[in-house]
Amino acid sequence: MHFLWRSTSHFNLANLITMANITCGLLATYFITQNHFTYAVVLAWMGGAFDIFDGKIARKYALSNEFGIQLDSFADFLSFVLVPTFFIFQGVYSHLTGLPLIITSIASIYYVISGLRRLIQFNINSDAGEVAKHFTGVPTPLGAILLWIVWLGSGFIGWVGVLALMIIIGALLNSKVKIPHL
Repeated sequence: MHFLWRSTSHFNLANLITMANITCGLLATYFITQNHFTYAVVLAWMGGAFDIFDGKIARKYALSNEFGIQLDSFADFLSFVLVPTFFIFQGVYSHLTGLPLIITSIASIYYVISGLRRLIQFNINSDAGEVAKHFTGVPTPLGAILLWIVWLGSGFIGWVGVLALMIIIGALLNSKVKIPHL
């Protein structure tokens, strides 16, 4: 069980918690495809909790490594970019046809590419164990929270409002906005 406490191990405690986040993201995606949104939301929020704990444990026990950085970004991409995008698409856009469906599909792809670009740039600029005082651009977990809020308001703002806010949040992911690191 020493592998749990070695920074060189791919299966150290922090990385195992990140893998739990990935599991939640995969299960949430499945439940979205089955229109079981309640299960998907619970799993998405559980993934978010795992994301908080993996970083704290990695820093506290000096378990950060390059593998963990890449693994965490993959988990973030799944849980905080793909899951909320699928959720919006299935929950708000799925009834659309024709040009509205094409436009919302393009906006969804834009959001996914924006999130992926942000995570790749973050990885290029990060060092194992280092924590910046602030993020430049909206971090993907905050972007996911904002999309959840947009989904909650979708009945009031309609698909066009959701579309506009999705594009704005996607742009904020790669903006120069400074967000304090908690």
